[in-house]
Amino acid sequence: VLSALSDPSAAARPTRRLMEGAGEEDLLDAGGLGEAAGGAAGTAAAAAGAAIEDDPVDSAANIAKLTSYSWNIFRYIGDYLHLFGVFALLATLYKNKSCRGISRSTQILYFCVFTSRYLDLVDHSQTAYLVFFKLTYIITSFIVLIIFYNLDRTYERQKDTCSLVVIFVPCITAAILLANEYSILEMLWSFSQFLEGFAMVPQYIFCYRDRGAKDVGVMLYVMSLGGYRVFYAANWIYKKVQMPQYSDIQSWTGGLIEISFFCDYLLSVFTGASLLRAMVLKVDEKINELQDKVGVKVLGSSRSVRSTGEGGVSELRKRRTAAAEEIPDVDV
Repeated sequence: VLSALSDPSAAARPTRRLMEGAGEEDLLDAGGLGEAAGGAAGTAAAAAGAAIEDDPVDSAANIAKLTSYSWNIFRYIGDYLHLFGVFALLATLYKNKSCRGISRSTQILYFCVFTSRYLDLVDHSQTAYLVFFKLTYIITSFIVLIIFYNLDRTYERQKDTCSLVVIFVPCITAAILLANEYSILEMLWSFSQFLEGFAMVPQYIFCYRDRGAKDVGVMLYVMSLGGYRVFYAANWIYKKVQMPQYSDIQSWTGGLIEISFFCDYLLSVFTGASLLRAMVLKVDEKINELQDKVGVKVLGSSRSVRSTGEGGVSELRKRRTAAAEEIPDVDV
């Protein structure tokens, strides 16, 4: 039984993430809250009457109202599109018996997103819908990392060049500064929202360096993960239209970043042109060069020298050669 139902005072102190839909962002059992609209929360809503629009967004009545709007078609499509993408990834890895075409860095980021966001599983009871999706995402992301470990010889390191440090540091900083409250769960939830905005960037960089690849499974995975976020944006817009006082800056920021990269990726795939591709590859090269310089000073040798490919050609040289071949035909 939810604490918000057994303890009426608990309903008066939710945070923004408590009010989100059951897909990715909620902490409360949204289904339980929906039913509560006819009980404790429903009584509060009736008492509020026409003045509900003037109530603070954190009021029990508005939480119940927002919860009902959270269960909409856009969120459902987004949830199942995300789930389809996860199983498309697993099917591709199984069919190919190889990690080719897949960014390990993206899988690490998603594992961190899911484990930091879904700690609420041990915090309170939730509907079977929520538990299924949350456990599925955590378990499958862990399975994918195990597959990468077992198939390490097939992993294309020279194409998976995105620096995770450059992603983690800003996201951790933003989570600390922009969390709605300074509790562990709240800051981890905020961190997961910002981190997910960049989770697919390593995969996009990988695809930009792997232009000749035509694996349908990889394409389905990338399209599904990008598309799911587009439908989540539609879900946020729908809720904002229904309840103008609804606000969720962390989710919106991460979603806007992710959708921007996804749209640019689609532009690159279907037209051969891209607004961000050349810039992303150039920034990635500079970051890797900087890391190599730091490696020389600290360890006495650079990462590119230690990671030498066939014929003694370093990964850094391979990346530079690939980038030189890529950039001329992608600028718009």
